[in-house]
Amino acid sequence: MHRLGGVGLAAFDRQKESQRSFAELSSELSKAQVDHLQSQLTQFRTALSHFATTHRDAIKSDPDFRHKFQQMCSSIGVDPLAGPRKGGWWAEILGMSDWQYELGVQIVDVCVSTRERNGGVIEMGELVRMVSKLRGVGSGVITEDDVMRSIKTLQPLGAGYEVIDMGDGEKMVRSVMKELDEDQAIVLAEAQAEGGRIVEEILETRRGWPRERAKAALENMLFRDGLCWLDAQDQSHGKAYWIPSAMRWDE
Repeated sequence: MHRLGGVGLAAFDRQKESQRSFAELSSELSKAQVDHLQSQLTQFRTALSHFATTHRDAIKSDPDFRHKFQQMCSSIGVDPLAGPRKGGWWAEILGMSDWQYELGVQIVDVCVSTRERNGGVIEMGELVRMVSKLRGVGSGVITEDDVMRSIKTLQPLGAGYEVIDMGDGEKMVRSVMKELDEDQAIVLAEAQAEGGRIVEEILETRRGWPRERAKAALENMLFRDGLCWLDAQDQSHGKAYWIPSAMRWDE
């Protein structure tokens, strides 16, 4: 019995020793893999930094090139707004921090100045047009992508700035701290198709809404949210609603 017990203890000790050896080997392999991955990431960052630095002027001045650079970064999982410095890689590599935040200030300027008439919701194309006019010809062309990136930098301010996808390529920018519900989003989409004008009958015919739902949605947007105007003398329907954020403005 004593010999059997000794053999059993020896086998147990060998098993523990094997487990320790495997654990040490696994740890060494993991460290080697991590070191290799870190080396690859460093090389990748260096290559991306070189590309961005070489083409900095083109990225700043050419909206198409800037868009393609952003697409390339997104396709490989790199967010140019993320990074160790405020402003991310746009600031760290491209030196575009001032440009980006200047654009953000101009977006806020347009959104705030038009809030009284549109209730804090503006069509993306209209926002781009008005910001471009504010910047002047010498400041270069800006695109929807530029505006969307700048709005992303505004989010930490907690002022409610957000891009809303309306479908079919249409986008709205909200600049107030309130969510659009599903019915309001539908009303906005239909109003855009009508140049800003919407009546209950359109929602009933195109969306199959009962009259009570169409009336409630429009009256909430009018009285509760201030997102539309009422035309109480509409020639066709007697009453129509005009949504400024879905209208085109000349100034």
